[in-house]
Amino acid sequence: MGGHRGPGSPEEELAHHEAGHVLGKLHQATATPQGGAVGAALAERLQSWIDRAAHVGLIDTAERNLLKHHVAILGNSLMDSAICHLDYQPRNWLIGDAFGICDFEHMRRDARVRDFARLEFRRWQAAPHLRTAFLDGYGRPLTDTERRLLESFGAIEATTALVKGHKENDLALSAHGRTVLSRLT
Repeated sequence: MGGHRGPGSPEEELAHHEAGHVLGKLHQATATPQGGAVGAALAERLQSWIDRAAHVGLIDTAERNLLKHHVAILGNSLMDSAICHLDYQPRNWLIGDAFGICDFEHMRRDARVRDFARLEFRRWQAAPHLRTAFLDGYGRPLTDTERRLLESFGAIEATTALVKGHKENDLALSAHGRTVLSRLT
């Protein structure tokens, strides 16, 4: 695409549209219908992150209870699964004459909607037009259920950022975790 791709540029919006299109194709090609196993595994994973965060004093009782509420939601949810990138964000998009993706280290079958979590909590809340462009490229909007699940994936995003930020002494990552945690309901 070339040219200026910074925040707020038409190229940035186009990149999100293209990224949505590519991710939509991956998800369509690998989708399996709703099942409970994915939700149960995600609930277990979130609970282990909560335990780690609590063990080192990163969350208080109210935050722990809020996060445990999301464990229950995930554990009781049926969700479509697909092969997911799980770090799908602009730093891993190769934008040139054609669109490419890099950094596949986290790629595995997971809840399809989880691939939107990094974008939702790191970019789209401040720039909703990019969410619109992405979902237009993806081929369909999020359902109400998927929007609610995204909130619970925010609990995973917050908790992992807090724990990893603390462990790696990464103040920016810790601050991101706090910000996402404060947005959860």
